[in-house]
Amino acid sequence: MNAMDVTDSDFQTAVIDRSYEVPVVVDFWAEWCGPCRQLGPVIEKAVAARAGKIELAKVDVDGSPGISRSFGIQSIPAVKAFRDGQVAAEFVGVQPPLMVERFLDGLVPSEADGLIEAGDEASLRRAVELEPTRAEAIVPLARMLHERGELDQALELLQRTPGSFAADGLAARIGIERAGQPDLAAAWSALDAGDREQALDILLGALPTADGAKDDIRRVVVGILDELGVDDPLARESRRRLASALY
Repeated sequence: MNAMDVTDSDFQTAVIDRSYEVPVVVDFWAEWCGPCRQLGPVIEKAVAARAGKIELAKVDVDGSPGISRSFGIQSIPAVKAFRDGQVAAEFVGVQPPLMVERFLDGLVPSEADGLIEAGDEASLRRAVELEPTRAEAIVPLARMLHERGELDQALELLQRTPGSFAADGLAARIGIERAGQPDLAAAWSALDAGDREQALDILLGALPTADGAKDDIRRVVVGILDELGVDDPLARESRRRLASALY
């Protein structure tokens, strides 16, 4: 597909709305801009090589001052990539072809991304083969193994992604379950049923008398909070309770 010439009047439809279906890269340029003429063909060739996985729009800043002001364009060439209606990545100035290739590659879902989205066991196993430390594939696959009682296999997987709080939390849960105490069966049942609020309430309530299991419970709680996200009201309240129980 050739680059689209987009103006103030059709930017919403051609770029913002379209970016919900496919990433759209916008090249802000002007006829008088020499560096723009250098960069333009590089981007066009790289986008064309991706055969419809990315679309390219060109905005003449002189002809579309409204859009240029809206996105704070102060120097050209300026390139902004839109995905799901938002700016997902950007750069300013002429860049070498390799950098442009990497920029575009970051916008296109990888094979592992698609497999993770599918979410079945075979897909997750293939995603782990492709990206052996990818937490988004490892954690759900380890959960499946845990549910089947294949605990050693689950732990082996979880050890591959030490930076993941979710993985660390699941590993800590397995450790508590194997030890047999404290008895947190009610918390696990709530967590497996998707009732994170109930699970957190039980886990946090168990901390004061948990003795040697305190750190493992803390790790489980932190894993749940990480999945909730920093802005979740339950996560904010639970972090406060966790700090109070520990310190």
